[in-house]
Amino acid sequence: MRGASGALALGSLVGVDAVRAAVLRRADPHAGEDFALIEGDRSRIVRSDDGVELAVREVGRADAPVTAVFVHGFCMDMTAWHFQRYELASRWGDDVRMVFYDQRGHGSSGSGPRPSCTIAQLGDDLMAVIEQTAPTGPVFVVGHSMGGMTALAFAARHRRAVRERLVGLALMSTTAAGLSSTGLAASLENPVIDAFRLAVRTSPDTVQRMRGAARRIITPILRAASYGTDVGRSVQAFSNAMIDRTSVVTIVDFLRTLELHDESAALPVLRDVPTVILSGDADIVIPFAASRALAEGLPDAELVRVRRAGHLVQLEFPNLVSDAIDRTLVRSLAAAERSHRAG
Repeated sequence: MRGASGALALGSLVGVDAVRAAVLRRADPHAGEDFALIEGDRSRIVRSDDGVELAVREVGRADAPVTAVFVHGFCMDMTAWHFQRYELASRWGDDVRMVFYDQRGHGSSGSGPRPSCTIAQLGDDLMAVIEQTAPTGPVFVVGHSMGGMTALAFAARHRRAVRERLVGLALMSTTAAGLSSTGLAASLENPVIDAFRLAVRTSPDTVQRMRGAARRIITPILRAASYGTDVGRSVQAFSNAMIDRTSVVTIVDFLRTLELHDESAALPVLRDVPTVILSGDADIVIPFAASRALAEGLPDAELVRVRRAGHLVQLEFPNLVSDAIDRTLVRSLAAAERSHRAG
C-alpha cells in the first residue's frame, strides 16, 4: 500500500503540472539566465577504476588551500549546481577550488556496463575524481540525492581518505538506505518499467522498441516531483532538459541500486566529520524522514528542513543551499585547524 500511495502522490503532482505551468508564465525571475556557463570552466577527463571516462569541470586556483567536490543526483548532471557554482565562487575567491563532474551514464560522462551501475561504484568514481583532481590537501564533498549516496559510499569504501583528507560534508535530499517502499522507486513499480528492466538485460532490440513507452512513464514523474513551489519557467525548463537528456537505459539501470543500496556503514566513519544534512519537507522523491534518519546516525550534524521545497532544493532555494554549504565549509576548516593545533 505504501508504494501505491507514493505513486498516487506523484501522479497527483503530474496532474497539476498544467496549472503550475500557467502560474510560471506570469513570473520568471531567472528569465535570460545562461545555464550553460559552467561549460566554459576548465575541463578535464578523469578515468575511473574500471575505465569509464568522467567529464570534469574545475573553478579556481589549482593550488587553492581546499577543494570542494560537487556530486549531482539521479537524472541530473553537473550543471545542476549552476547557482552554487557562481554564488560560492564569488564568496570563496582563490581560497577554494571547486570541482564538478558528471556521474557515469549522465551528462557528458561515459556509461559503464550495467553491473557497474551501483552506488558502490559511484563511491569509487568519487574516489577517482578526488585522487586525480586533488591528490593532496583537504577535501570538502557536496552531494545531492544520488550524489549524497555516492558520498556515503565513498566514505564506507575509502576510510583512509576520509580520515586523512575529508574535512566536511554537505548531504542534500538523500538517504543512507534504499528506497524500495517509499519515494521514487515505489512510484515506478509499473509493468512497463519491469519489462524494460528485463529487456535491458536480455534483448537490445526490445530496448529500442520500448524506450519511448518507458520514458512516457518515467519523465512526467521525475519532472513533477522536482519542486514544491512555483519556480520560474526558466529553471523548470532547465531541470526538465537535464531529465530529458538522461538515457532511459541509465535511468532503469540505476533504479535497482537506488531501491536496495545501504550505506549505513559510512555513518560511524563520518561521526566526527562536520556535516550538514539538508532536505525539503515537500520532497516526495526522498522524503524528509530519510534526512531525519540520516541525522540520527550523525548526531553532531546540522539538520536543515527547507519548508515547501521539493527534491531539487539547490535549484529551488539556491541561496539557502549556498549559505548552508558555505557555513559548513567554514565550520569544517575551523574544526580541522583546531585538530591540527591539538596535535
